[in-house]
Amino acid sequence: MAHKPIRKAVFPVAGLGTRFLPATKAIPKEMLAIVDRPLIQYAVDEAREAGIEQMIFVTGRGKTAIVEHFDIAFELEQTMEERGKDLSILDSTRATPGDIITVRQQVPLGLGHAIWCARAIVGDDPFAIFLPDELMIGNEGGTGCMKQMVDAYEKVGGNVISVLEVPQENVSSYGVIDPGKEDGTLTEVKGLVEKPPVAEAPSNKILSGRYILQPEVMRVLENQGKGAGGEIQLTDAMARMIGTQPFHAVTFDGARYDCGSKTGFVEATLALALQRPDMGDEVRAMAERLLKA
Repeated sequence: MAHKPIRKAVFPVAGLGTRFLPATKAIPKEMLAIVDRPLIQYAVDEAREAGIEQMIFVTGRGKTAIVEHFDIAFELEQTMEERGKDLSILDSTRATPGDIITVRQQVPLGLGHAIWCARAIVGDDPFAIFLPDELMIGNEGGTGCMKQMVDAYEKVGGNVISVLEVPQENVSSYGVIDPGKEDGTLTEVKGLVEKPPVAEAPSNKILSGRYILQPEVMRVLENQGKGAGGEIQLTDAMARMIGTQPFHAVTFDGARYDCGSKTGFVEATLALALQRPDMGDEVRAMAERLLKA
């Protein structure tokens, strides 16, 4: 059975980034760089790899740098060209006209509300969601997280979320799925539990910041009250859809870095730098030298 393709993605990027102050006082947290690419670039590149064509940024005040990053910088490119520098390094930062759309989340009412702000652009199409703080890197030579999810979606349709397995003692810090039948990396989702006590967790498979959802979720969010933290929670809306539509999880084959935390950000920077052929050996030697100090 053919399923409607995933061509749109929503990026909720209106957050204030207070955990990274003072760095994020004037710079959006999504523009903080892991080695030499901002976090939002990694997410957009992952979306493009999965065949997604339209990027919808749900922004707030002070976030214009995100949109400008994907614009054409005429002065920069002209200067580089005059100096004989290679412009291909900027290829992934250029968006085709119409591929980038922004909407404002004027009041910080939670992730669910941020997604709902994009309802007019999403329309009646299934769509992806990327949380840029969650940096998802496919294993060497492998595909990215969203491409793995799209491949699964093309088989089962409905709603698909990404999950990762963590040690059982850590489940109380995350949203956890109640699993059903398993088929390789694909797991039926029977329920979602937010930050359960370790002894009550239905599994050790946690939500990891990537979603493919049907447009009906917007109607659920439309009438949903506030949940945990006094905010409109996306997890609550997804939980209400389970049983009315197919719902599956894909266990991501790759590495996840929580770049919403300072230690996770440093870990991601070090891990990706070590993978780079142009600097990996030098960074490894540097790390070994610092550890001996």
